[in-house]
This record gives sequence, C-alpha cells and structure tokens, in this order.
Amino acid sequence: MTLLLTRNDLETLLDPADCLAALREAFHTAGASPVPGQRVVTGLPFPGTATALFPGLLPGVEAYTVKVNAKFPGARPALRGVVCLFSGVDGALLALLDSATVTAWRTGLAAALGTHLPASPGTSSGATVGVIGASAQADLMVRGLRTLRPCGPLLVHDLDPERAAAFAARHDARVVTSPQAVAAEAGIVLLATWSRTPLLHLADTRPGQHLTTLGADEPDKRELAADLLDAALLVVDDHELAAATGTLATPGLADTAVPTLTDLLTGAHPGRTSPGTRTVYAPVGLPWQDLALSWLAHEQARERGVGRDFDFLG
Repeated sequence: MTLLLTRNDLETLLDPADCLAALREAFHTAGASPVPGQRVVTGLPFPGTATALFPGLLPGVEAYTVKVNAKFPGARPALRGVVCLFSGVDGALLALLDSATVTAWRTGLAAALGTHLPASPGTSSGATVGVIGASAQADLMVRGLRTLRPCGPLLVHDLDPERAAAFAARHDARVVTSPQAVAAEAGIVLLATWSRTPLLHLADTRPGQHLTTLGADEPDKRELAADLLDAALLVVDDHELAAATGTLATPGLADTAVPTLTDLLTGAHPGRTSPGTRTVYAPVGLPWQDLALSWLAHEQARERGVGRDFDFLG
C-alpha cells in the first residue's frame, strides 16, 4: 500500500525543531552516499519550468526519493507536484507526498540553518531580519531562524502588496517598499523570488550583513549581483550543482574557492572570521533534503495513523 500525505497531513506531522535536527545531521552524512543526486530543469512551451530531483539518498535510510515539480510563477501556488518515496529493499512505492509542502519545509529550514551558521551572532535581542519575496519558503526560513536564534524586528517586501501584508500579519512584520529598503535596515536579508535581474548590488549592502538567496536555483535566475557575491564570503550547498545551475554560474563572478554549508558544520571552514565580513548563503536545493523530511514524515505518519493508504496495484 502507498501512503498519501497531503499538505494538511504534512503540516500536522512536521515540526521545525525536528526537521532542523534531521537536516543538520544529514548535512554531515549525505556526502557518504555512493550515488550523487541529480537536479534536472527544463523549460516548457508554457509559462513555467519542469524540475526533477533524484535520487534522494542518505546513509542509513533504506529508501530513496524522486521529486517531480511544475513551477509556474504566475500560479498560486507556484510550485506543484509530488515526492515519491520508494523502498530501497524492493522498490515499493511507500508514499506520495505533496511536493510544495515538502519543498517549502526542507528549503526554508535548510536555508535557516545556512543563515544561522555564517551570520553574525549580533546582539542578545537579535538582528533585524528582512524578507524579500513573501513566499512559503520565506515563511519557513523565518520560522526556522526564530527556532535557531533570537531575532529582532522583521521587515518584508513583495511585489504583491496583499501578499506582503498577509506575510506581515502572520509574522508580526513591517512592510517596506523595495529590496533596497529591506537591505538598508536589516542585518540579515532573506530573498526568495523568481527574479532574473539582480535585486541587490554591493552598494545596497553594508559590511557585516548576511544574505541568503533562494532564487538562484535555476539557470539565469539572479537575486544578487556579481559585485556583491565577489565581496562576500559565499557559501553554497553543493559545488557541482551550484556551478551548473546556481550562483556559481553567475556571469562575471570571480573564480575563487567557495566553502559548502557542510564545511561550516564540520569545522573544515571557519565561516565568518570578522564582524565586518559580508556573508551569502546561496543553495540550489539537494535531492537528499527531500528524503530527510519525507522519511521523517512517513515514519511519523505510520506511527500516528495520519494519511490515507492507496493501492496502485488494485
């Protein structure tokens, strides 16, 4: 039998602290997998793209994931699809999970971890946090970051004023008028947009700021300009994928050594070494992250009796 898990099911099952713990552990171990994950993106003769991530593998988990997404910026939600969780023992389809929810949680929370580690410790009351792009992934970044550290006031900007207002109401934030207005006040800036033109340049920022950009996950998507990336300590989640489709493919970017988040977690790279260092985390998103949260949700669902069984062979 295959377990069907909807958005409501997953929101019931998943907890930010548990997911952050699972992702932190997986960043340590994922590199030991003998099969590298692949991320395939293709344009369509429609106003969107198709994305597949496979196989999601982690040492010690006898299962793998294949995720298939349709990404249409003009739709609400903009991302739709499924995560297929397969048994590594006999190939049985263990579960089908709503990919928009899994993706928002794993992307947002992994980005919160990638923000927390290189960002300045700040004051005891926490730095002002700014959000550019009031998406579901931004929601989870804020929730995750507030789980990991004290945060100060929250600012938000979105091209859709209603979406910005709704985000502000959910998170007790203040709406501002532009990306530059966010960067002018915030010590930590979180970007989650579809932009193909840089929203922030070096001149828009100041020493000591941290920026996390989720919008560099497809070719030609750019939220941060090359001069800003060159001036910052840049951290990625995977060198190969970031060079193929992510921030390391940015035109004009200097060819320098770039650490991964795993390097920071394991101490292989010291991360921020000066209060005045600008830092940027620019993930692409990795297949094993889908497995980390899908496996957690599947185990919780079986234990708690959440979801619906369906027999595809019946």
